[in-house]
Amino acid sequence: MTKIVIAPDKFKGSLSGIEFCNIVEYVLQKKCKHIDIKKLPLADGGDGTVEVLNYYLKGDIKEVEVAGPLHHKVLASYYYSNEKNVAFIEMAEASGLKLLNINDFNPLMTSTFGTGELILDAINQGAKHIILGIGGSATNDAGIGMAKALGFRFLDSNGMDLKGTGEDLIKISSIDSSNINSKLKEVKFDIACDVNNPLFGPNGAAYIYAPQKGADLKTVKELDQGLQNFNHIAITQFNKDLQSIPGAGAAGGLGAGCILFLNATLKSGIDLIKDIAQFNKHIINADWIITGEGKLDNQTLSGKVISGIFKSLTKQKVAIFCGINALSSNYISDKKIDYVSDISTLAKNTSDSIANASKYLKIITKAFY
Repeated sequence: MTKIVIAPDKFKGSLSGIEFCNIVEYVLQKKCKHIDIKKLPLADGGDGTVEVLNYYLKGDIKEVEVAGPLHHKVLASYYYSNEKNVAFIEMAEASGLKLLNINDFNPLMTSTFGTGELILDAINQGAKHIILGIGGSATNDAGIGMAKALGFRFLDSNGMDLKGTGEDLIKISSIDSSNINSKLKEVKFDIACDVNNPLFGPNGAAYIYAPQKGADLKTVKELDQGLQNFNHIAITQFNKDLQSIPGAGAAGGLGAGCILFLNATLKSGIDLIKDIAQFNKHIINADWIITGEGKLDNQTLSGKVISGIFKSLTKQKVAIFCGINALSSNYISDKKIDYVSDISTLAKNTSDSIANASKYLKIITKAFY
């Protein structure tokens, strides 16, 4: 019996990964009764991740009023599975640029405090595993705002409490962890992180990302010095050199803060979702893996979902169903992709391919098997 695993990303603007799975399964089962099908929709930690997590974990959305990036109150949401005690929190819900008017962008004054409040709420719900997505941040505080919400204190040279914003990084003289939430140590933290930037320096959090958060060159230099000071404190007080860890500079240094304060692990988003889906286990005896995404191009195999699938392959053949195929036949052959079919060859135009993606997906699935 042929075993087929269906493991797509979403088709942005048209099909979710789950819809893709259901359509392909329906067509294959109608054509042939003697196949074993396993549906494993995937995501990369960005759009569509909550829907995919819910497919595996069966949870719901929690809403909490928390502090926004500039400490104004915002209504933020996160995903929680009571059955599995797993939470998925997007820091942008509480500390993202999307919550600010462009005139209010200011990484010296913004804070991740609200992200810490979301973590605290999830812990109080009973979470034992928290996955934190850290894209879209408005902050450059190395996670000290988040840590303040969890009970850490940041003291200047006079022993005075600091607020926990980007401008406070340069002022930190010591960190007091004597009153942190006692449940923190009972929780496993994974950070969905797909960048490798160091904490500070020319490729660090301030120089690479702070300008898009409202920083001029003077501010960038001040923030970078603050991140260097933060790392100095991490080394002297906790014996942890954060600068040497790839991804520490993600989300304004939140990657570093999560490592230091949460004992977190940084992983690519697709690897985290693959773990939850038990992807590697389910593909062991598969003959084919059918995957897909909206556009297949040179970035696909160095990017997220499909590249994550290829990392797990042993002997399985791979078919990619996509909206648009921008790869040459030579490239497809070089990358050992066994089968490619795209909707654009059937559709009148892009609008048609998006609007009628399910119809065209049925057609290309019939042609495959």
